[in-house]
Amino acid sequence: MKTLEEYADAEGRETARQVPLLDLRAQYRQIESEVRKAIDSVIERQQFIMGPEVLELENVIAKLCETNFAVACASGTDALLLSLKLLDMKPGDEVITTPFTFFATAGAIHNSGGKVVFVDVDPETLLIDVSQVEDAVGRNTRAIVPVHLYGQMAAMDELLRVIGESEIRIVEDAAQAIGARRMIDGQWKMAGSMGTTGVLSFFPSKNLGGWGDGGMVVTQEESLAKRLRKLRTHGGMKRYYHEEVGTNSRLDSIQAAVLKVKVGYLDAWLDARRYNAALYDEMLVNVEGVTICRTDAGNEHSFHQYTIRAERRDDLENFLKEKGIGTGVYFPIPLHLQTCFAYLGYEKGQLPVAEAAAAEVLSLPVYPELSVDDIEYVAECVASFYR
Repeated sequence: MKTLEEYADAEGRETARQVPLLDLRAQYRQIESEVRKAIDSVIERQQFIMGPEVLELENVIAKLCETNFAVACASGTDALLLSLKLLDMKPGDEVITTPFTFFATAGAIHNSGGKVVFVDVDPETLLIDVSQVEDAVGRNTRAIVPVHLYGQMAAMDELLRVIGESEIRIVEDAAQAIGARRMIDGQWKMAGSMGTTGVLSFFPSKNLGGWGDGGMVVTQEESLAKRLRKLRTHGGMKRYYHEEVGTNSRLDSIQAAVLKVKVGYLDAWLDARRYNAALYDEMLVNVEGVTICRTDAGNEHSFHQYTIRAERRDDLENFLKEKGIGTGVYFPIPLHLQTCFAYLGYEKGQLPVAEAAAAEVLSLPVYPELSVDDIEYVAECVASFYR
């Protein structure tokens, strides 16, 4: 691997190298002709809402996730909210989740009528701490929402053991983890396939991203899929007839057409992300000041993000920016300390692992189109900061 000095020109000036956190234009160059053809087909048909592309995509995603059903909707946030609405929350019902996640996870719990109960995360994986979930389960617990953070699955086998034969439901937040899987009892289990429902996001920056918002709920239960289809269309399957109060959350045909093209590339893109992550692991493992987030035993990570824990994180972030390297902080404030959740009564110091992680995590570029030289440059810049 080159030293940072070797990236300078003959006169010692640093090269104007740019490595963004994500480069969707590079992805577009690979799929341009196919995507344009798919979009043109929608335009020719002029069926922009719930066209045949949506059902076709649902079938493809159900097969990918190894579930019996998939129901498309307008966003990953809506997918969470619709899943939680299936539970018909009553006053006092509690839903356990992690504070170290995107806001939508807890926001959807609140908006569905549930009371958010936060538990801390594992210090090595930053996934929800199952032992703390077990301690938090009580007579008012209605559901658990584990987050498959950064692209690796929470310990679903252990969470299912915790709930046993109770009526507690599990909603898998797999918004960052399409294509991830976990080995359980000798069999691979796909993200989203083991809970009551699984939730996917097609936000443009996701590993499978649309050209706008989009989401999907996957489930093994036919009755839930039927109700989800009602809820996403104002609570009825027949126009102007409403069996319950639903909402308007439909996936546009153009988004489905784009995603249908992209899903054919997903396996190759995930393999590239895993390869890139493995290179980072090799190059950063001995850098003092850097801790690599552990991949849990049995997990096949999809690396939506490659995230390290870094001493003097903010200084490192600024240093990398000066070197032309894009980074991201996911997430700078744990949800139990967000102003809007002050009513829950959590105080600083109550969930120390999540709080420490929020001050240390930094995501590095890991997208499939990166070159080995790009990755070496990023890793050398990180190492040189600590030297």
